[in-house]
Amino acid sequence: MNAEELWKESNIEGSYGTFSFGSDDPEQLIDLTIKGIKRATTGSLRLYEIDHEPIPKAGDCNVITKEDGTACCIVKNVRVIVCKYQDVTEEMAAIEGEGDKSLKYWKDTHLKFFTLDFQQYGLEFTDSEKVVFEQYELVYIPESNA
Repeated sequence: MNAEELWKESNIEGSYGTFSFGSDDPEQLIDLTIKGIKRATTGSLRLYEIDHEPIPKAGDCNVITKEDGTACCIVKNVRVIVCKYQDVTEEMAAIEGEGDKSLKYWKDTHLKFFTLDFQQYGLEFTDSEKVVFEQYELVYIPESNA
């Protein structure tokens, strides 16, 4: 099932976006989201701007897809924080729900991720780069993923 089909099946009103987790194991992050452990994701503000993508806001709905476009679930942003990478907190790292949920794990993992993303644009990622932290709630899971 693709994103449009899942959105129609959910009967949620309004519009939606889509995203896939960029990581070494995106399916694990989808699983953590469906289990309610992962309740946030973080992107680079500068890359949103470079790619001319709208900055996420509270109330936005997104269909999370696998890399092949298969739709897995729908989440709704409940809070969006734009801050410097260096200012991400222990609470934010725990809400993101990855690894041991510590700030150290979050920073190590995200530093690698952002560094690689920035290199694709010929840029260097630093601690002072702004990030977009999207805290979300799971609002729909198709029966096939429940």
